[in-house]
Amino acid sequence: MRREILSVTVAALLVLFLLAPLLPAQAGRICGTVYTRDGETFEGPIRWDKNEAFWDNILDGTKKRDGKREEGRRREKRISIFGLDITWDEKGYESRNASSGIRFGYLKSLERRTRNRARLELKNGESITFYGSSSDVGSGVREIIIDDPREGEVELDWDDLDMIEFAECDPDLITKPETRIYGEMETRRGDKYKGFVTWDVDELFYSDILDGEQKHRKRKIPFGKIKSIERRSSSSTWVYLRNDDKLRLSGTNDVNSGNRGIVVHDPDFGRVTVGWDDFDRLELLDEGEKYLLTYDRFEGPERLYGVAYDEDGESYEGFIRWDDDETYTWELLDGEYRGVEIDVEFAQIAEIEKVSSRSCRVTMKSGNRFKLSGSNDVNDENKGIFITTEDGDEVELDWYDFDKVVFKRK
Repeated sequence: MRREILSVTVAALLVLFLLAPLLPAQAGRICGTVYTRDGETFEGPIRWDKNEAFWDNILDGTKKRDGKREEGRRREKRISIFGLDITWDEKGYESRNASSGIRFGYLKSLERRTRNRARLELKNGESITFYGSSSDVGSGVREIIIDDPREGEVELDWDDLDMIEFAECDPDLITKPETRIYGEMETRRGDKYKGFVTWDVDELFYSDILDGEQKHRKRKIPFGKIKSIERRSSSSTWVYLRNDDKLRLSGTNDVNSGNRGIVVHDPDFGRVTVGWDDFDRLELLDEGEKYLLTYDRFEGPERLYGVAYDEDGESYEGFIRWDDDETYTWELLDGEYRGVEIDVEFAQIAEIEKVSSRSCRVTMKSGNRFKLSGSNDVNDENKGIFITTEDGDEVELDWYDFDKVVFKRK
C-alpha cells in the first residue's frame, strides 16, 4: 500500500515538475465562465476575436460621450500670425459617440444586450455600455473560443452569448498550455518597441501559424520556430528560423502589405500598432513570461484626478474630464508617434503637456516621454479639458488656453 502511495506521489510530483515551466506562461490568460443564450455553460481560458487572450489585451468599442457639450455648439478658434492673435467662432457638429477601449483585467462581467451592444461590469462596481465599432463587440466578432476541460475547445459567435463572468484561471482548467509571443520590433525609422506581440492583428501565441508561399509552395510555420521576421518589400518577407534556415515568403496578408498591423504592448508607450509600410524587423524572444499580468493586478479603476495649468500659469486641481469624454484611469489616450499608432492608458500617464495646436507631449510614469499628434485627443480638435474642483465648480480649458495637466491620486 505504501509503495502504491509513493508511486502516486512521485507521479504527481513529476507532473507538477513538467508543468512548472508552463504555469507562469498561463498566469495572464483571460478565463471565466460563459453562459449561452440556449442555457449551456462553459468554463476555462478564453480567446476573444482571435487576438485577445490575456488580461492586458484591450476590448475595443464605442461608448456614449460622458461630456455635456451639445452638438452644434460654437467653439472659439485661434491662430497667431506674426505676433497677432486672430480669433473666430466655428460651429461644429460633435458626435455623441466616442471610440474607447478597456483592458480585460478590469472586467468583472460582460453581458450581451443586443447584436451591437454589451454591458460591462467593472471590478469597482461601475458599469458601462460598449457598442460595436470594431470586431470586439457585436455581431462582427470573428470568434470566441473557450477551452473547456470537459468539452474541449468550443467556438461561439456573438449571438450565442448571454453573459461571461471573468475570473482568475484555475490551473486545472488549462488543458492546452500556450506561450505568448514576445519580441522587439524595429520600424523603418529606426525606432524600437519591446513587449508582447500580436502579428497581423491576429496571431498572439507561439503555436499560431505564419502563412505564406515559398516558390509557389504553401508554408505554415508556427511562430515558436521563428527567430526573426524582416520586411523585404511590399509583397514579401524574409523569415529566419531558429534552425538558421532563411525563407522568402509572399502571397498572403501575413507577409505582405495586406498585413493589418503588427501590435506591440510596450510598457513605455502603451499599445503600439505599426503598418506594413513602417515595419522593418521583428526579433522574437523567450523572456516574456515574467511580464505577464494576472487578474488581481488590475485594481478597480479610479476617476482621473490632477492639477491642470492654463497658459497664464493658473492652476486648477480636481477631477479631470479629458476631451469632454475620458474620466477614468482605464480609458485610452490615442494619437500618432513617428508613423505608428499609440493607445496609452491614462493610468500609465504622469503628465500631458501641450506642444502646439497639433500635438502634445506625454510623460509616462515610467519616465518615458514622447510627442503625440493626429487625433482629437491631442490637438486643437480636443473638445475641452474640464476640471471639477473640491468646491464643486467646473472649470473648462480649451486647447488654446490649456498648458499641461499633472495627474495624481486623489
